[in-house]
Amino acid sequence: MSRYVFKMPDLGEGTVSAEVLKWYVQPGDVVQEDQVIAEVMTEKAAIEVPAPVSGRVVSIHGQPGDMVAVGAALIVFETGAEAPAAAAQPAVAATAPASAVGSPRAGSPGAATPPAAAGAGAPRGGRVMASPATRRRAKEAGIDLGCVAGSGPGGRITRADLEAAVAQGASAPGSASAEPAVPSTPRAAGVRRTTVTEVKVIGVRRVIAQRMTEAKRNIPHFAYVEECDVTELESLRAHLNSKLPKGTPALTYLPFVGLALARTLESFPQCNALYDAERNVLLRHAGVHLGIATQTPDGLKVPVVRHAEAMTLYEFADAIRAVTERARTNRATREELGGSTITITSLGKLGGIASTPVINAPEVAIVGLNKAVERPVVHHGAIAVRRIMNLSSSFDHRFVDGFDAAAMIQALKERLEHPATIFM
Repeated sequence: MSRYVFKMPDLGEGTVSAEVLKWYVQPGDVVQEDQVIAEVMTEKAAIEVPAPVSGRVVSIHGQPGDMVAVGAALIVFETGAEAPAAAAQPAVAATAPASAVGSPRAGSPGAATPPAAAGAGAPRGGRVMASPATRRRAKEAGIDLGCVAGSGPGGRITRADLEAAVAQGASAPGSASAEPAVPSTPRAAGVRRTTVTEVKVIGVRRVIAQRMTEAKRNIPHFAYVEECDVTELESLRAHLNSKLPKGTPALTYLPFVGLALARTLESFPQCNALYDAERNVLLRHAGVHLGIATQTPDGLKVPVVRHAEAMTLYEFADAIRAVTERARTNRATREELGGSTITITSLGKLGGIASTPVINAPEVAIVGLNKAVERPVVHHGAIAVRRIMNLSSSFDHRFVDGFDAAAMIQALKERLEHPATIFM
């Protein structure tokens, strides 16, 4: 027998350390090569770490929330002995919970063991377990790994599983049915609740907290709110949706606003920029790489649609759906979660009347969409009911003057109120 010390791997993009999110093994456990042993978090994304060898776990280094430097010991294995079959890691439960940081997975007590299967299967809940090479091959083949049943340890998708799915032509998953809501129990009058739940701030939430604090501390935000009459835009949107083939996702306001913003930024390059604080240089981009603020089970993420200025409306809508869906299901790549030059944020029907969005540093501007509602307004000298949506935006006042910020939003408003100009 021999000892094998597995060190924190280099996860790319200049990563010097990673945060331990969750261990799926403990000292004494017997694991198989390529079995997921831990989940770690970089500044960009959560990453599953597979075992490099088969053997027995001797020790682990770092508890959830701890930072482990690249090259430092992460886990120690004892190798050279055959692992007892009874000690093998149990497979993932047949019905997995929705993906979330800290949710039970393979190796959790009480997990059921489904029959091993390969090839296409029904869409599964939970995080997909596969090696980077398998994910890359699936992307090249156009296969959604959420449709592939894994036969590896802990339900992990092996290369053989993927090749079987490619041969069978696995299709993309449909919408998972929502769990029925649990009815709330009426609270008895006079009953005091004294329970205090401690929630450790780790993973995506820690990164969000850190970045939001740095943004508010370092950036002098300038907020600008303007109302926009989107009556004609709503009419165009409804007309285009009526022409879509049955089953095609409907167009929301987001692709219209994003496309209009990309066109508007051609005249306001100072708002489509990044500030490099180390070099004290402002980088103005000709291309619009639009960040889409997206709420996920793990917290807020900002996947990126690159070169929005070169897209058609439908291409842009498809790109938004693709990157936001991958972000929600933890399938977005590090490249898709970075490199934006300006961000759009929207709470949809929860958008309220106005908001003060926090700039996604190192960007210098963010555009927020509030809910579109019918309001009585003066239109052509008479009271009329029009659909109004407020634009709530923030700018880095160090680099964007108030006049330029207001002029940019007014130009965006003009395009949205005259939607034919969005495509010019």
